[in-house]
This record gives sequence, structure tokens and C-alpha cells, in this order.
Amino acid sequence: MTDDAHRFTGIYDQCRQRVWAYVVSRAGRQVADEVVSETFAIAWRRLDDVPEPPLPWLLGVARNVLRDNVRAEIRRQALAAELKGWTEGDVADQVTERQAVLRALASLHEDDREILVLLAWHGLSPKEAAKVIGCSSAAYRVRLHRARKRLKQAMEASAATPTPHVRNLSEEWS
Repeated sequence: MTDDAHRFTGIYDQCRQRVWAYVVSRAGRQVADEVVSETFAIAWRRLDDVPEPPLPWLLGVARNVLRDNVRAEIRRQALAAELKGWTEGDVADQVTERQAVLRALASLHEDDREILVLLAWHGLSPKEAAKVIGCSSAAYRVRLHRARKRLKQAMEASAATPTPHVRNLSEEWS
């Protein structure tokens, strides 16, 4: 076992229960294992930055991971609520075709929505959108192709036979 692995194992054995207890006290048992795992993954990547004693540093990392998780969940909920609002109460969205597209879009995984929205609503080129996502242009095009297929499937699932207008919207995003 290397010195780094030995040091990390010692830190993990010494602090894992206390970090877990801290996270449980802040967020409950449901998220504790995930946050503790991420905390120790960060500790491993930044082992040279871990001071003695390691516990206060680890608790600070756990706090930041937990904060980031809460922020991400708030963003997901806000987006889901906004997409739901678009399909339910907006007078402009009473057009059946638009509702079908928005419902289908809302049913997609957030990664697929982001891929489609960057291109269709934000007007980015595939190369620019790939930079936003953090992948190559080729990888983005593959993901875009798959997201379009899933959007089409979701649209077809929501309406037995999509109208020609709905089909055209799907093709516009090609």
C-alpha cells in the first residue's frame, strides 16, 4: 500500500462515522451516503490539501457538497415547475401541438432537455453547445441525435398520431 493510500485509509477510518453523522444531522439519512462518498472522493483527489486534523476540513467539504446538492435540487424543481407551468396554465400554450412538444420535452431527462434547448432555444451551434456541455462536437452530435429520438418517442407516446405540425417542430430541431 502506498503512503497516500495508507494516509487516506487512516483518515477514512478515523472520520467517516463523524462525517456521516454530521451530514445526517443536516440532511437526513437518505442523502448521507452519497454526500459522504463524494466528500471522501474529494479528499482522495485533494489528499495533499487535507490538513491535520482532517475532520474540520472534511466537514467543510461535506457542507459544500451538501450545499451543491441542495442547489442542484432547487434548480431541477424550478425547471420542472416552469415546464409544468408552460403546459398547464399559459393561455398561449393552448395550442395542442405546442403543448404536446412541451409535455414531451418536460418528460425527457434533464440532460436531453439541455442538449435540445441549447440548440433550439438558445440558438447555439452544435460546436458551441458542445463547449457548454463539456464534450467534443462529435459527442454532442451523437447525444443530440439520441435526444431527438427520445423527444420524438415522447411526442408519439403522448399522442397516438402526432399532427404534421408537431412532426415539423421535431424536424426543425434537426
